[in-house]
Amino acid sequence: MADILDYGKLGMGTWFLGEPSGNRTEETAALRYGLERGIRIIDTAEMYGSGRSERLVGEAVRPFARDKLFLVSKVLPSNANRRNMEHSLDASLKALQTDYLDLYLYHWRGGTPLEETVEMLENMAAKGKIRTWGVSNFDLEDMEELLALEHGANCRTNQVLYHLGSRGIEVALKPFQDAHGIPIMAYCPLAQAGTLRDGLTEHPAVRRLAAELCISVYQVLLCFTLAQSNTVSIPRTGKTAHMKEIADCLDIRLNAEQLALLDDAFPKPPYRVPLDVE
Repeated sequence: MADILDYGKLGMGTWFLGEPSGNRTEETAALRYGLERGIRIIDTAEMYGSGRSERLVGEAVRPFARDKLFLVSKVLPSNANRRNMEHSLDASLKALQTDYLDLYLYHWRGGTPLEETVEMLENMAAKGKIRTWGVSNFDLEDMEELLALEHGANCRTNQVLYHLGSRGIEVALKPFQDAHGIPIMAYCPLAQAGTLRDGLTEHPAVRRLAAELCISVYQVLLCFTLAQSNTVSIPRTGKTAHMKEIADCLDIRLNAEQLALLDDAFPKPPYRVPLDVE
C-alpha cells in the first residue's frame, strides 16, 4: 500500500477554493496545470466551503487517471464518530467523484473518544473506502496518545501548519514523528503569502536567495519546506500563474549554505512552544 511520500513531496491544498467568491474556471485550470506538471497529491476537506472544494477537485481531476492521483480529504470532529463518519465519508466520495480516498484525515480533535475515531477509520479502511488514514493539528501528546491505542500506529501522517516563520514543530513533534516514520504534511508552507509572520517575505535573507536563484520570495519559502526530510508540502493557489511558480519548485534545490542562511534568519525556537494553527 503506497504512502503519501511515494507520490512526492509536493501537493496542492484547496482551502478556500470553490467558494462563490472565487473563479471556478481559473481554479480548475490551476489544479489541472499542477497535475499536468506531475503534482499528484491533492488535499481537501468536507469543511472547505461545506463541500464546494471537494466538488471542485472532483471536477478538476476528472480527465486524469485515478490510480495516478493521491486524494486526501478530512472529516470534521463532529462527524468523527460511529454515528456520522461513514455518511460523512460517502458525501466526500460523491463530491470527489471517486469510490475511495488514498488518505482520510481527522481534521482536529473534538469530543469523541480517540479510540472511537480510530475504530471508525479502521472500519472505513476495511470497507475499502479509504486506503490509509491520518490526523491533523495533533501536538506531541496527541500523537503519543494515538500511538498507544490499538491500531494507532496505522496513522500515516499528521497535517500541521509549518513554514519558515513557524518552526515550532521541529523541537519535539517532528522528531517524534520522524522516529516513528510518520510524515508531516505542511499546510500553509507559504505562510499565506507571508501574512502569517511579519517581515517574512521582506527579510534580507529571503530576498537575497530569491535574487541569487532568480525566483520569487514565495518560492524560497516553499523550497525551505521541500528541503525538510519526511515532509510533504501542500501550498494552495487558485491561479495558474502561481501554480506554475509552485510546480517550478520541483526543480529547485536549496544547498546547505542557503539553508543555513535561512536557519540563521528564522531559527527554530530554543524550547517547545504550543502548536501553531494560524
